[in-house]
Amino acid sequence: SLLAEIAGTVIPNQRIDRIVRFAADLQKRIACLEQDRARMCLTDENFTDLVEEGLRQAARSTSDERRQHIASVLATSLTADDVSFIESRHLLRILGEINDIEVIWLRSYLDPAMGGDADFRTRHEAVLAPRVASLESSQSEIDDETIQASYKEHLAQLGLLRGRARIDKRTGLPEFGRDGRMKMNGYELTRLGRLLLRHLGFEDPLARTGRSPPLARRADESGGAADL
Repeated sequence: SLLAEIAGTVIPNQRIDRIVRFAADLQKRIACLEQDRARMCLTDENFTDLVEEGLRQAARSTSDERRQHIASVLATSLTADDVSFIESRHLLRILGEINDIEVIWLRSYLDPAMGGDADFRTRHEAVLAPRVASLESSQSEIDDETIQASYKEHLAQLGLLRGRARIDKRTGLPEFGRDGRMKMNGYELTRLGRLLLRHLGFEDPLARTGRSPPLARRADESGGAADL
């Protein structure tokens, strides 16, 4: 009976509320758009497919931030002349493959300088605080480190982050762990990662200048510093 109530009442009502909040946020973002242009988009199947995907993700979202990100992708597709609906649909699909914590981790690499982006890092300290386990660590601490590492590995698998191999200073060759995998000396954003963040509404300081990411130093997962 509990499952029947959830499936028949709770979930449908939640989804309606989420879509209403999503629509309100989208309306604010495209309020300046000419109505004629918006109506012309209705004849484009790629646009309706994009909206359908946006509504599907908004109905399943559990946070206002996620709905704002989805609305930002749709708004960018309507207001930017150099962005196609197919491209936006592709970015929205990628967004659908990462969770809210992974969005925070991806955003944390937008300003890789040591001590940079202090406000953002303070606001999300509970997520970004390094989880480091040792031989004396409890199972819970080991699990926390494993989960945190998996977030960044997943972002790298999607092409949003790029791992930097840890180099053995003695041999000059990459180091490998006992599991046979290459050890990473931190991560950095890829071009795709920067592109997605811009469409989510995060300002990219490099986008204004057109420069490539500079060589910077940032804190790595163990609290040290890594060249990026």
